[in-house]
Amino acid sequence: MRLLTILFFLCFVLPFVTAEEIVLLDVTKSEPETLLKTLTPKSAKLSVRNGSILVETEKSGRWPGFNMGKRNWNFTDYDHLIIEAANHDDQPITLYCRIDSPELDLETMRGSYTKSITVESGEMKQYKIALPPMIPPQFKDKFFGMRGAPGGVLISGTNTTVNFHKDAVNGLTLTLNRPNRETKWSIQKIVAVPTVPAANEQSQQFNWSKGSKWSKMTPDEFFPMIDRFGQFKHEDWRGKVHSEDELKKNIALEADDLAKYSDTKNRNQYGGYTAAPKLAATGHFRVEKVDGVWWFVDPEGFLFWSHGIDCVNFGSVTPITDREFYFEELPNKENPKFKYCYGKSSWSPYNYYEGKGIYTTFNFTQSNLIRKYGDDWKKTVAELAHQRLKSWGMNTIANWSDPKIYNLRKTPYTATANIGRSSNCKLIAGTTGHWSKFPDPFSKEFEDSATKNAEKLAETTANDPWCLGYFVDNEFSWGNERSLAIGTITSPPDQPAKIVFLNDLKTKYNNDITKLNTVWGTNHTDWDTFLNSTDKPNETKAKEDLDAFHKRICEKYFKTIHDTLKQVAPNKLYFGCRFAWNNETAIRVSAEYCDVISFNKYQRDLKEFKLPEGIDKPVIIGEFHFGALDRGMFHTGLVSTESQEKRAEAYENYVRSALEHPQIIGTHWFQYNDQATTGSGYGENFQIGLLSVTDTPYPETIDAVRRVGYALYEIRLKK
Repeated sequence: MRLLTILFFLCFVLPFVTAEEIVLLDVTKSEPETLLKTLTPKSAKLSVRNGSILVETEKSGRWPGFNMGKRNWNFTDYDHLIIEAANHDDQPITLYCRIDSPELDLETMRGSYTKSITVESGEMKQYKIALPPMIPPQFKDKFFGMRGAPGGVLISGTNTTVNFHKDAVNGLTLTLNRPNRETKWSIQKIVAVPTVPAANEQSQQFNWSKGSKWSKMTPDEFFPMIDRFGQFKHEDWRGKVHSEDELKKNIALEADDLAKYSDTKNRNQYGGYTAAPKLAATGHFRVEKVDGVWWFVDPEGFLFWSHGIDCVNFGSVTPITDREFYFEELPNKENPKFKYCYGKSSWSPYNYYEGKGIYTTFNFTQSNLIRKYGDDWKKTVAELAHQRLKSWGMNTIANWSDPKIYNLRKTPYTATANIGRSSNCKLIAGTTGHWSKFPDPFSKEFEDSATKNAEKLAETTANDPWCLGYFVDNEFSWGNERSLAIGTITSPPDQPAKIVFLNDLKTKYNNDITKLNTVWGTNHTDWDTFLNSTDKPNETKAKEDLDAFHKRICEKYFKTIHDTLKQVAPNKLYFGCRFAWNNETAIRVSAEYCDVISFNKYQRDLKEFKLPEGIDKPVIIGEFHFGALDRGMFHTGLVSTESQEKRAEAYENYVRSALEHPQIIGTHWFQYNDQATTGSGYGENFQIGLLSVTDTPYPETIDAVRRVGYALYEIRLKK
């Protein structure tokens, strides 16, 4: 009997025994002065008050908060962190938790893992932050070319396959992101909570936890992991397609749904609100402030709020070179039906394919559309996109969408111009950026690029009443208030911006290099020495001149584009460059030249959003999204949720917060289709579509889009 008891314990009880909690921080059990010495503040003051770490942040801090490194934690068997936090402000704050492994690179943020939580005003509460899983050793080097691997494992690194080192965590940072105000918040306790093994095989089979179905597989059993429809092979979920018959049956199912919902009440052909008083009609979209609230006004003079979606197109490609073993079945390249699903590319920042030259791609979404709709699939899909958006309560086809779709002129749209990002545009060599260096707006190439793009718009969209206006470029890394000037100084002598900066300094200092040397603390023998030097200046001593030229670069950039656009499309709105990282100087300058200021805001809501003091301009959100891992995808995207239901709630909450903001006149979800399961050329494989790779709508999120979309104008006017 005793032997049976031991065997029962070993076989059934032991596998479910979990590790103990790891206490990372507990103010109630620590000596205050000793504890504060282990924390490093940034743009913040730390103190111990009422059993908590009180964090008082500065208004101008980039990432104000504190860091707990260097530590040595092993989170291999841990599922999430619990953070006990309180917000002492009168409005919510978004708190970012960044966990670092030894490979941390602050320039690219590789080797780190960041999640955010929204801390509402009020008392101390517990907040949960999920920790990423890890891949079993037998799959080492098998997952690459994508941001997330099966089970939500995060992969980072250029030309590497290293996932986040959960077993070697050596630092934790809690911060805000440019709060635009002084804040007060406190932390009482942070603990790592162990993973609780699932009670049955069915609930374990879709993760890498010890004892799960996946962890027991060999690579030969696991691969190929992608089925012929581009879906993950080893999972099943609501909406997964198992056959071509099922794919085609979905046409009728969706047709019934679209027929059931129709958003036409109090809407004109553009989606403007006919129940409100009519304003001046110009035949084009414009902006106007009405009763203290900013709006679009549609071509017929009705109030319009842009509820839209990016990348309304025919799907995303995924690299297949070096990864052929991922895929269960790819069509014959010579098959005329699927020939154009294959392609070639070479662009791949921050990914396995960077620097590897040309690689082959495949578009699973497109191959599924061909199977689903037949020979006339492209026309059918284009028409269906307009029908879907109208039924979903959306009224804008937004950035990076296919002209074959928006040129049907059944839904208002925004057009795209890449001027600073065009392939022949000269860059400021000394600058850095996430996507690229900053363009040199003083170069001839920049002016030529602006002219050529404007001429294209003049031929296509400049006089189209369905076109709201133009986004130009995307997500530049502006740095701090003098970064572009410093990048100019550290560039070669033939940099056009550097020559302009030199002439500005000559004028200011009466052509006397000694006067510059006195102020900057330099020892240039003459102006040619200054021009040829690539040394970084002393930011403190040269601050006034650096700030001034940073602003001048911003002015030249925005003015050149504004003037060029307005020359060919005077009736179209200029939406700016889609700020992803705030820079107050750049935002202030953009307000002088842009009709609407655009931001890509990946956060829980927009309750905290503010323009710099004194700026009253309309704002449009060019990108936001939420994702989850319960429908076969490997990465949630930039803002994660626990399930499709939570994703839907997050969508509705975000758009409502925008509708209640007097300056925000639209939100554009990124994007129409999910990204490829195995990632794009730059690795993104996010579950961020309203449609899956098989063209199947996500019903929970669509319901949320409809709820807020049908009530757009009532919500905004009520607020």
